[in-house]
Formats: sequence, structure tokens, C-alpha cells
Amino acid sequence: MRKTALIPALLAVGALALTALPSDAAEPPTLAGAFSAAAAKYDVPREVLVGVAYAETHLDDHDGEPSQANGYGVMHLASNNVNKTLSEASRLTGLPVAELSKDNASNVLGAAAVLDAYADQARLSDRSDLGKWYGVIAKYSHSADAPTARLYTDEVYRIIGKGVNAEGVTTQPQRVVPDRGAYAKTAPLGTAAVDYPGAIWNPASTSNYRVGRTAAISTIVVHVTQGSYAGTISWFKNPSAQVSAHYVIRSSDGEVTQMVAEKDTAWHVRTENPYTIGIEHEGFVDQPSWFTDAMYRSSAALTRNIADRRGIPKDRAHIKAHSEMPNNDHTDPGPNWNWDYYMQLVNGGEPNPPEYNFTTWGSGVNVRSAPKLSASVVTTLPGPTRVFVECQVQGDTVTAGGYTNNWWAKLRDQKGYMTNIYIDDPNPKLPGVPEC
Repeated sequence: MRKTALIPALLAVGALALTALPSDAAEPPTLAGAFSAAAAKYDVPREVLVGVAYAETHLDDHDGEPSQANGYGVMHLASNNVNKTLSEASRLTGLPVAELSKDNASNVLGAAAVLDAYADQARLSDRSDLGKWYGVIAKYSHSADAPTARLYTDEVYRIIGKGVNAEGVTTQPQRVVPDRGAYAKTAPLGTAAVDYPGAIWNPASTSNYRVGRTAAISTIVVHVTQGSYAGTISWFKNPSAQVSAHYVIRSSDGEVTQMVAEKDTAWHVRTENPYTIGIEHEGFVDQPSWFTDAMYRSSAALTRNIADRRGIPKDRAHIKAHSEMPNNDHTDPGPNWNWDYYMQLVNGGEPNPPEYNFTTWGSGVNVRSAPKLSASVVTTLPGPTRVFVECQVQGDTVTAGGYTNNWWAKLRDQKGYMTNIYIDDPNPKLPGVPEC
């Protein structure tokens, strides 16, 4: 074919190719779809992937910002001296570290690849048996020791058993008997703490705090971990962390772990360490879902105990946020921490939990005489309806409008909280406040 005839032919082919292109670019995968795709590709149960993600981050990628332990994304792929899951994921998937740390779908895929590799190493044959994944999940945690690994993995299995409904991702509750294997002989942490009755003693690495004090204790500092409870404990036990706190508190139930004796100087507020006691709270500053009533009450009881023992005034001049301390650049506990409620609890009051302007979604929302599905229906709200509620009342699991939880809302009117009146709408969809 002559060159002059070839050019029109090529142009015609090019025109056909262009018209064959889709008019719109493909939609990015949803987070729920990312979990399903990764589970299928690497033969990792979706419940395991979601359970690990929820334990680590409540399914929030925090805009690609790292955790305290330099972990990224909803799966907390990490890059530190003991946890190298981020680089492992890159090697296994061929995806660049930047993509794994910033893109949710890639992050989930990378974690699935790592879990798959660990399952192969463990010679896990029946991958459909959720209970058999215990050792694999424990390895994924890269915990500092076996008791902390068990703490982490037991929490993942608690989440699997309860089910997840967050960020558009849902798993159904699963009745699973964990096969702890070698971890069955690892006693759960339970040694009494040295200063606070009821706390668990699990000491930080001696490389992460200073023995003794150079100043009298006069201030209690409230922190947020920017990571999970077990992950934070493990990080403080890592000699290279160069950071610690006296106490760490779990979100779900307010469990307290003491890691540094109060007589010693934890490294948590730079130049202000000598005269302070640090309390870390599991969670992230931009996620109010971590700040449960159980955590508030447990932390307040601890703070009250420290203040009473040490003669520290129970006021905001002596109980401070990390962000309020001199020579510090942190923002925790952030705007979602309810200082008014917390200080009321610290001072021994029994205030009602925080009040939120709550809008029911959909119609036919039931108002019951108790936080139980078996309780009598007092009335039905037509919806959408704006009411005031008291949050964090637990009852039977409620599923409605695609959402499931067992946190009920106690109604209030202009005169105060009403007796035995509860609403079973499980999702208020209010940004910036905990779900009720």
C-alpha cells in the first residue's frame, strides 16, 4: 500500500479505536468491594480482613497519615524496625509503597497478600475455618511478646464475633472458637499494676523512659494513641520507639494497662516529662467513635485516683491535653474529646452522658420502654424526627436501614431525661459525634 493510501486508513482505524473507548472512566472500587476482591484473590476470609482492619483503624485511612508506629491505611501496613508489613506487601503485590500507603483498595490488597503469605508459612490448609487463623493474625500484629499478641488477636476475634458495620463495610456476627495453638499456653495479661488497683502491669522497654523524677508530679496529661490499644502497648515495648506513657486505656471496655511506674519519667511530652503523668487513650483524634463512655469513665476514675493520691487539683489547669503542653506540636486529644463531661466524671459527679441533637432516619422508628427489642413499644416516630438523646446505652442488637449495632439512645425532653424511654434507630448519621 502506498504511503498516501496508508495514512487515511490509519486515521480511520484510530477513529474507530477512539469511538470504542468508554465515555466515563471506571468508578473507583468501594471499600466493601476492596475487601471482597482482596479476600477472593488471596483466599483470606473476608471476616478476617475486616476484623483486623476494624481493630486497627475502625476502617479509617486517616488521609494517608501514619500512626504512632508508622503504620498506614485501614489495614495499618507498617514500616518500623519490627513490623515491616508495608514493604512485605509491596514485594508480594508488586505495588509501590506510596500506593499501598495512600490507596484503600491497594492497602487492603497488600494486607491480604501478607496474611496469605503467613498462612502459607503456617501450612494453613482449611482456610475457611475462621478459628484456625489465630496464629496468622497474631503474626500480622508483630507484637512485642506473646501476651500482647494474644491481646491483639483476641480483640480481632471479638470483632469477628460481634460483626462490623462501618464505612459501608458489613460483616455478620460469627460464632467462632479461636484455635489459639501455641498462644493457648500464654496467660492473658493480668499482673496487678504498681500504682493503680485494677490496672494491668505490662512494662514499657527501659529504653523508652527514665528511672526516677527530677521534679514533683503536678500535672496529668490526656493523650490519644493514634493507634490501637495492643499496638500502642507493643510500640512502647519496642526499644527503638523512644516514647512511652504511664497508662494506656482501651476503647471498648476501658481496660487500663500501666506501662511506666508513676515514680519514673515516661517520655510523652518532651521537655514537660519530669512533672507529668501521661494517659494514652486508644483511638485517633479525628474519629470520635473511639471515645466510648466506658473509656471516659475508666479514664476519669484513673485520673481522679492519681489526683487524690498526689494532691493534684482536679481542674483544667492541672489536667491538660497533650496539645496544651508547652514545647509540643501534637493535637491530641483533639476537638472530639468531651472535656466538660470528662471533668465532671473526674470530680466524682454522675452526669448524664453527652447530649446530641439526633435525627432519626426513615420512618417507623420505635420508641421502647427499655433498651431491648422485647420491650413494649411506647410510640412510633414518623421520621425524620429531631430529638435529644443520651448515648451509649447498650441493649439488644438492632438492624435497620442497612445498619446494625447495640447502642441505643435514651430520649430526653426539655425537663431532662425521661424514665425508660429508648429509641432503637441504630444510626444517627451525625458527623463528628459517636454513633448512638
